[in-house]
Amino acid sequence: MPVRGSDVVLILVAIIFPPAAAAFITGCSCDLLINICLTILGYLPGHLHAFWLIYKRMKAEETYGRAGYVYVGNGTFQGAHPAAAAAPPSYGATNV
Repeated sequence: MPVRGSDVVLILVAIIFPPAAAAFITGCSCDLLINICLTILGYLPGHLHAFWLIYKRMKAEETYGRAGYVYVGNGTFQGAHPAAAAAPPSYGATNV
């Protein structure tokens, strides 16, 4: 999995302030709230969650291409991939 410059910047932001990295990836979502709570409970859990989101984003870019995916919540990305097109959309922490 190649690491791009934007991934390096996200990792540096996650080291300094994990909720900012989560916000860059997910926007204003339940994952951002989860990351804020984890960071308040302990700095390490916030880091782990932010790094997990970065990893999932990198895997989505590898699978669907650089702009071929949309974040749908819970660390899930949906893209133009045929298997993803068949999956119903989910938002935040609930599946509809």
